[in-house]
Amino acid sequence: MKTKVIIILTIFAVLTAMILSCQAMAAITDVGAQVAGATGVIDQNTADAISVSARAVGSAAEQITPEQEYYIGRAVAANLLGTYRIWNGNANLTNYLNRICWAIAINSPRPDIFNGYHVAILDSNEINAFATPGGHIFITRGLINTARSEDALAAVIAHEIAHIQLQHSIKAIKNSRVTNAIMVTGVAATGAATGMNVNELTSVFNESIGEIMLTLVSNGYSRDQEFEADNTAMALLTSTGYNPSALIEMLQALPASGSTGFSRTHPTPAQRITNAQRTVNNHRVTDTSSARTARFAAAMR
Repeated sequence: MKTKVIIILTIFAVLTAMILSCQAMAAITDVGAQVAGATGVIDQNTADAISVSARAVGSAAEQITPEQEYYIGRAVAANLLGTYRIWNGNANLTNYLNRICWAIAINSPRPDIFNGYHVAILDSNEINAFATPGGHIFITRGLINTARSEDALAAVIAHEIAHIQLQHSIKAIKNSRVTNAIMVTGVAATGAATGMNVNELTSVFNESIGEIMLTLVSNGYSRDQEFEADNTAMALLTSTGYNPSALIEMLQALPASGSTGFSRTHPTPAQRITNAQRTVNNHRVTDTSSARTARFAAAMR
């Protein structure tokens, strides 16, 4: 009987999450556990353990502030730089990429974030780029060397800005933290976690954020999120005066397949091109790319 009640309360928490806020879900699950404990259906220690986990669900899903988002991103960036090194071989190129980034950001729906947007170059021939929460953008030398125009570079940066502004990483953190909290409910109910307070439980979740984020940037986002970032990138390019079709240009320059970089973490270029072609004509802009040819050539020397 006790096991059945635990399972029912856990499932109830999951189903409630589909229609209510996580704070409301936690409150209802908490009440349910205490009622079950008071009536003797389950023992009070089990009820208390379930309540602790239910409150942890609510705590885990609290709105992440821009400052928290920045510090989460900084921790992810630190982990990333344990694998890659920053390349400082061409300060003018780094400044050039940042000027492109700032132009896109200031013409975007979210121009202001806690510590601004920043681009750094990774010393790697791998074709890849990363964006962490809070505005950290990393582009490999391999990907930069693949670009054939400033608009193509802008497309790469716009795609990463889109991931940041759409909060794909933050959404993944929230989902993972809530899932972990619900899973801990079962552990707590067995008595294994009895005696742990809410702060201790939520601390476990917070400590796992770095690992979760590292997994995200290594394994990639979902196909739908990548398509969403591409669509948003074309809108950002248009609002800044870049040619939105530059995204397709850049995708055509990427390897068709592979086991590293973009090939490992993204849908195939062909899939992304097909997706982009569905909406690129919705974004109209006068082609002024020729005016940027000289400065692109100068920056890429």
